[in-house]
Formats: sequence, C-alpha cells, structure tokens
Amino acid sequence: MSRYGPLLAHPGTRLSPSRLSTMTLPSNVMPAHASPPSARVVRVTVWHDGDCPLCAREIALMRCLDRRGAIAFVDVTEPAAVCPRSRSELLARFHAREEGPRGSGPMLSGAAAFAAMWRAIPLLRPLGLLARNAVVLGLLERLYLRFLVVRPRLQHWLGGGQARA
Repeated sequence: MSRYGPLLAHPGTRLSPSRLSTMTLPSNVMPAHASPPSARVVRVTVWHDGDCPLCAREIALMRCLDRRGAIAFVDVTEPAAVCPRSRSELLARFHAREEGPRGSGPMLSGAAAFAAMWRAIPLLRPLGLLARNAVVLGLLERLYLRFLVVRPRLQHWLGGGQARA
C-alpha cells in the first residue's frame, strides 16, 4: 500500500468523504472537486471615503463578511493611498475594480462597483451576479443616484459634520 492510503493502492475502491478527509495528498495533487485558489477567490479593490461615517459603517460590515480576504479596501482620505483617479472623483461615487485571471478589469463606479464587491462575498454573491443583468443594474444605478442625493444628510445625521456629495 502506498503512503497515500488505499486510494492509490486500489484504483477501483470508492472512499467515503470522511475517509478522504483523513488522507494526505502530495502538495502537487489537488482533489478533483477543488479549483485552484486563484480561480476560487475573486480579488476586488474598493476605494472608499474613510471620513464618511455612513461609508465607514458599510465598509466595516463588508470587512466582516469578507472572510476570505478577497477585497482590498483603500481609504481615499489617507495621504498614502494609491488612487487611480482623482481623490475628488473617488470621493463623489463608490469605485471598485475586479481582478481576474486575465488581470485587472475596468474601473467600476456606482451600482456596478457595489455589484463587483458583492460578487466577492459569498453571502452577497447572488445579488452581485443578478446585477450582471443590464435591467437589474440599471435599476440599482437609479437607486444609487437617489441615494447620492440624500447621502450628505445621512452623513450629517450619523455624526459626520462635513458631508461630501
């Protein structure tokens, strides 16, 4: 029998999941049901307003939900933050960029940026996938534009003092 157990010793043998979990595989062998780590984790970069109390609460929630660490959160208000666009543009609307196997995707803003972030979080992924539908994304964008109108009042109400658009 090989050191990898009965799986390699008896090719026709079927093993239970509990038996498989106790076996050790060589580092270069991946179970057939698993995908490579790069295919499993969607990497998203999110630029947010760290001085906005509403944004800070939302980002704190997203960080809790992002247990796989698939999202890089960049506080645009930090002097050392690397920003691909002007800070004023990044502060005016929510921005994100998905990174896939072919590299970085386009910069997204508004509802499309939220949908990209949701797709990286397993609990919210169905909503993010639904937003790939143009009709759904259009509806979410209209709701986001309405939210931007009331955002300054919400920020002030949550204790933010100076509100940005």
